[in-house]
Amino acid sequence: MANKDYSIRQLVEMAACTNCQICADVCPAVSASLDGELSAIYRIKGLSEILKSRTGLFRKLIGKKGLSEEQWKHFSDTVFRCTLCGNCQEVCPVGIHLRDVWLSLRHDMVHSKFYPKKIDMIQANLKESRNVFAEDNEERADWVEDMRDAPEHGYIKDQAEIVYFTGCVAAYFPLAQKIPMALAEILDVGKVDFTLLGEEEWCCGFPMLGAGLKEMFKEFMDHNLEAVREKGARRIIFACPSCYQMWREYYPSEFEIVHASQFIMELVKEKRLPLQELPMTVTYHDPCDLGRGARVYEEPREVIRSIPGVKLVEFTQNRENCQCCGGGGNLEMIDANLSAEIAKRKIEDARSTGAQAIITSCQQCVRTMTTYVKRNKVPIEVLDITQLVQRALKK
Repeated sequence: MANKDYSIRQLVEMAACTNCQICADVCPAVSASLDGELSAIYRIKGLSEILKSRTGLFRKLIGKKGLSEEQWKHFSDTVFRCTLCGNCQEVCPVGIHLRDVWLSLRHDMVHSKFYPKKIDMIQANLKESRNVFAEDNEERADWVEDMRDAPEHGYIKDQAEIVYFTGCVAAYFPLAQKIPMALAEILDVGKVDFTLLGEEEWCCGFPMLGAGLKEMFKEFMDHNLEAVREKGARRIIFACPSCYQMWREYYPSEFEIVHASQFIMELVKEKRLPLQELPMTVTYHDPCDLGRGARVYEEPREVIRSIPGVKLVEFTQNRENCQCCGGGGNLEMIDANLSAEIAKRKIEDARSTGAQAIITSCQQCVRTMTTYVKRNKVPIEVLDITQLVQRALKK
């Protein structure tokens, strides 16, 4: 156990915390659980104690002992019951990069051997199957077979201008597979030359960082980069904000990357998508990684407003203040009840807008909110922005 999992910047930033507790006020896990120990302020205080207890000189001077095994387990439990939504970072008055701290802290917990056992499952799945769900990676593009007019090549070409990087959730979950189907149809209508990577697409790496398994990432990154190079592509499209954010922050800037909402807006402006009237009132949920993470707020709203007949009403908390849906940070695997409680609050907020449907730009958000809506028979629809546009396409 050592402090090397943290950068110098992170160590300096943590010392700058003023204990203002604003982060606790906006934390979705705290609001849903009413447990203050899930807050950023609690985690920062606990981490500061851990860092001090590991410093030899500090220990000798004041006789500071390390945490007991029970204290380690309790602290680790709070570390992994977090959606990594970044709202605490957004409101931090001293500008601490808290989301990066949480990723380093999870890495530390794994090194210290105090982490949820589900992490071992995530690691085994990624090693064996190259995806987080232990599915056959050769079946990563099987969703194409469920499309009505799929081409014979199944969207897997030897060469193409653009690669559509599907992501693990959309590739394997039936509920989320509607999103790549919708985007593929949109790209077809827009006459876009694109290809999938198929079985050559491996996990983007976010589940590894979220699980504290940073050492695994480079192999996956190198493989994905080479797979895109072999297609001769110059751009990569992502419908998954976490995949987009990983390539944006952790991959080298070798390719032009774009989120699906941004690319669809390009097609709309170029008048390559014939859109018919769609009488609906909708509200838009900003995915954490796309909104606070990548600062993509306007393009999805422009797409929604470009559809005739669609009326957009906003959540009370939107854009950088948007509340998490409960689907991030591997939380659903670690604490499914807490994830569902966060989703409940999100759905209740959506219903207060009077919208018929929640539109988002994230397959995990769609899956988390739809799961809650279906289980509790809530009369509201949840759609990805690709599905909304697909519905509006003139047939």
